Amino acid sequence: MNELVVVSAGLSVPSSTRLLGDRLAAATAAHTGAEVRVIELRDLAVEIAHHLTSGFPGPALADALDAVTGAAGLIVVTPVFSASYSGLFKSFFDVLGAWDKDALAGTPVLIAATGGTARHSLVLDHALRPLFAHLRAVVAPTGVYAASEDWGAEGLPERVERAAGELAALTAGLSGRVPAARPEAGGFTVVPFAEQLAALRD
Repeated sequence: MNELVVVSAGLSVPSSTRLLGDRLAAATAAHTGAEVRVIELRDLAVEIAHHLTSGFPGPALADALDAVTGAAGLIVVTPVFSASYSGLFKSFFDVLGAWDKDALAGTPVLIAATGGTARHSLVLDHALRPLFAHLRAVVAPTGVYAASEDWGAEGLPERVERAAGELAALTAGLSGRVPAARPEAGGFTVVPFAEQLAALRD
């Protein structure tokens, strides 16, 4: 795996959205050994707005688009606004689609979100998953939602680890390499599809 890119749409400093992205990236990198790059969309807000009106990205935005397009794996994290992803988050991926309509085709993506209440956890399946399916990304089965009460509580670390393992497996499957299992995390083994199919035929 080459570079793992985190796209964080958090607005505050410090940001729980960025914190969740960092945890997911660290867990995935522990499986893969990948280098991690974080893109903070709040730093690109002005250039994103200019691109939407002019059609031309500024240098920082162009660099971010290149990083996302070339990522071996992508972790996307947004705060929940009005029961959906934030406008800044959607605008960035609108720009990405205009930049290169095939930018995320086949790219493994782990979706995640943060919010004040667990009631908004359906944003993962009702908003984020359809968006990245439209962009033809390969979305990890497990998305991670963190409400305010999840921080420091049981359950979140396990969800982070499971999602990170799935993203690592997806990137390994697409690159032909298998990440090492982590016994302390329960371990996992990736069996290539061709081997599974051959076993069924025997």
